[in-house]
Amino acid sequence: MFHALQLGYSGGCPVIVILPMRLSSLLPALLFGALLNAHAAPTHPSPMKLDEYLALTGPAPTARLAYGPAPSQYAELFVPQGAGPFPVAVLVHGGCWTSKFGGIRQFRNMAGALAARGIAVWNVEYRRVDEEGGGYPGMYLDMHAALDLLAANAAAHKLDLERIVAVGHSAGGQLVQWIAGRARIPAGSPLYHPDGLKVDRIVSLGGLADLRHEAALIKSSCDRDIAQLAGTPSPERPDVLVDTNAADLMPNGSRTWLVTGALDTISPPRVAHDYAARAKAAGDAAEVVILPDASHYDEVAATSPAWPHVLRVIEQALGIQ
Repeated sequence: MFHALQLGYSGGCPVIVILPMRLSSLLPALLFGALLNAHAAPTHPSPMKLDEYLALTGPAPTARLAYGPAPSQYAELFVPQGAGPFPVAVLVHGGCWTSKFGGIRQFRNMAGALAARGIAVWNVEYRRVDEEGGGYPGMYLDMHAALDLLAANAAAHKLDLERIVAVGHSAGGQLVQWIAGRARIPAGSPLYHPDGLKVDRIVSLGGLADLRHEAALIKSSCDRDIAQLAGTPSPERPDVLVDTNAADLMPNGSRTWLVTGALDTISPPRVAHDYAARAKAAGDAAEVVILPDASHYDEVAATSPAWPHVLRVIEQALGIQ
């Protein structure tokens, strides 16, 4: 024996299934279970951990260009397919200012994703505090030199430097936020560098930028002392933060997006809100973007559920609709 069951209508016609009588009595329970599964709360990947971040990788760069003789003084260029000219994202990795926690290789993950969207990438390596010449003033001088080299190679690779954003993560967030204010560095500073490439659109991903106000957090999160990042006081330079602290170099006409995972414990959302408040009080534009269910490492992974939010901010900074 068979049983005809009408499920509804499609295009004005009834939808009917024919079932053996022995199965028709089970259909309501089966349909109810399917409805429960369809409306069940979706599962989310767990927040990314350090070991998962260290495993990130991406495509090989178009070119690798050295801006100095040291092993870490180079940048990787990723050029998209097409005729150009291409907008440019300058990427500066984090890692607590040391070589211990990876960096440029992991950032190829983001670089590849951006290049696939038609954005050229300048992925910068630099001397960190545990490398010869790193720390103060070396890593800041590396930022100057890397941007000078980018400017020198822009025409050859069809790069549009009128559309440029600097994107930094964690310690790299400190460096890109510093880049925005480098024109305000006093002329007597070893870091003074007039007429450098202007970069006034900044995306700081879990950045630890405010050396003056976040010294305790930088120590607890990264075990870094401010002297490693800013040098030691001297009669010629009594305040070591006037040329190293991004918050001391405002206003500078920049617009900064402070993007932080809601679950970030290295640079919690409070840090982003505090820096944005200081930037606005100084007269600069700043916006906080909190990534739901994201850790410090989800902020930089193109495989993370947070990536569409990060990409949207980067494209907004470049004026890409």
